[in-house]
Amino acid sequence: MRMSELSRLSGVSVTTIKYYLREGLLPAGRQLSATQAEYDGNHLRRLRLIRALTGVRGLSVSTAREILGALADHTGDTHRLLGLTLGSIGPVEDSAEDSAERAEVDALVGELGWDVHKSAPARATLAETLGSLRGLGVPLDQGALVPYARLAERTAALDLDRLDGIDDPLELAERALLLTVLLEPALMALRRMAQENESARRHGDGRR
Repeated sequence: MRMSELSRLSGVSVTTIKYYLREGLLPAGRQLSATQAEYDGNHLRRLRLIRALTGVRGLSVSTAREILGALADHTGDTHRLLGLTLGSIGPVEDSAEDSAERAEVDALVGELGWDVHKSAPARATLAETLGSLRGLGVPLDQGALVPYARLAERTAALDLDRLDGIDDPLELAERALLLTVLLEPALMALRRMAQENESARRHGDGRR
């Protein structure tokens, strides 16, 4: 396909495609002449993943380029590929590394028997959240988190079920990213609705 067709199918303007080509995010097409190149389905899938990384997840072009490069090195390792895409594996600046909360998160992961990378950003996020809650007088201990963690396990299984049967690495990465980032607001909305329903069940007088 020509660049105009690639633009139409992807929803990305020709100007932006040319920018991605210059920045090395999108590989060059097969040169037909001095001014014309041909692109294929791999370009389309990669372009959709670039849009997901920069538009949906909000990453910079340089960070997206690094992730795309890393993905190319791990296309045969689905676990690593998903971790890189979702940002769950890799170095992270962890201000809570030596805190009591971080130690408690590590203990929780051990109790659950989860295989979670030591530098997973979610570990730091959970530790910092625990610290903030305790600072506001709402302490949560390790035991209180276990039921929530078990619910998260079930959600994660549903997430990965939706990726079964996808063999193409770029398509797998794009689908995983979109399902995670775009589905999270829907999951939060469902939680809020469930809370309202539970409150009505426990405390309501039947009025609507």
